[in-house]
Amino acid sequence: VPHLLAERLCAAWDLRHIETGAHVRRIGAYSEALAVALGLPRDEAATIGRAAILHDIGKISIPDGILAKPGKLTAEEFETMKLHTREGARLLSGMGHPFLERAAGIALHHHERWDGSGYPDGLQGEECALDARIVGVADVYDALGQVRCYKEAWSTDRIVGFFREGACKFFEGRIVEALLDSLG
Repeated sequence: VPHLLAERLCAAWDLRHIETGAHVRRIGAYSEALAVALGLPRDEAATIGRAAILHDIGKISIPDGILAKPGKLTAEEFETMKLHTREGARLLSGMGHPFLERAAGIALHHHERWDGSGYPDGLQGEECALDARIVGVADVYDALGQVRCYKEAWSTDRIVGFFREGACKFFEGRIVEALLDSLG
């Protein structure tokens, strides 16, 4: 039942912003595929994929003027944007259901980075749960490849270069390799 709730919440995103709904669905699919490529059991990978679609649910608390701003955010706006991780975790946690608790952890930590430079908690390496690390890679991959109000879509070659450079710095190397292998 919680995964059906996740789908309904995703549908709610479509009412507010169709591209956000499409983004979170892609993140779910990419995250599941990466989990399979990493050797996780298919049912575990499917759970990660379903939970991944809730990774940005906290953005419902972010003003449209920040979410849809063309161009770079100011430092203050970026601090506001970063709050979506904690808000997402707050919205999803505390109901005592393992799926929602897992989704809350993903929402909270999908912007952490392998070298500890991410947010909100500056987790480093395996301090961040594997499912959040997977979703983090999927999220960045999708964001780079899509047109956004603040940027053009990157070419596949540019994305591959970014991930090759970021492997073992921003992202766990084995997850990056799974991503790059899937790109052919």
